[in-house]
Amino acid sequence: MMIPLIFAVLGLLALALMLYFAKGRRRNGGDLDQLALQLKPIDINAFRNLIDEREEEFLRRNLPSSEFRSIQRKRKLAAVDYIWCAAQNAAILIRLGEAAKQDPDPAVSAAADKLLDNALRLRLYAFQVVPRLYLGLLFPGASLAPYFVADSYDAINRQAVMLGCLQHSAREMSSAS
Repeated sequence: MMIPLIFAVLGLLALALMLYFAKGRRRNGGDLDQLALQLKPIDINAFRNLIDEREEEFLRRNLPSSEFRSIQRKRKLAAVDYIWCAAQNAAILIRLGEAAKQDPDPAVSAAADKLLDNALRLRLYAFQVVPRLYLGLLFPGASLAPYFVADSYDAINRQAVMLGCLQHSAREMSSAS
């Protein structure tokens, strides 16, 4: 009877921890423009190259086994860095989206809501993918490529730009009146 209770409590704690990290840590106060400046650029094409299975297969065929393993280890670790950076950017976009959701313009609020959903989803993906990439270090032949992270990050970047444009046009319209 005690063992199921312990597992249930551990499961709830793990869920709470995942939600805490997925939402991103909040700082009190803070200027939204300063927050936006904290976004780090990510070369999405370089990231896609790192996780491309065809590129991995090409390296496997053309390199000696020991050199392939060494290079593949570096590629997976670089991919982990990209994913952590994307997760941090998503946390910033979550905070920016939450602030934009309060905008009286329904188009801005709707765009902010969509950005929030996708940024949160990307953070959750990141927390699932990083352990898989580390597992790929142990088992180099395993196909654990996180393609959906690159696509999701690309999508939230477009949504963030669209939200910024909507906010800018809403500000211009309100200052013109």
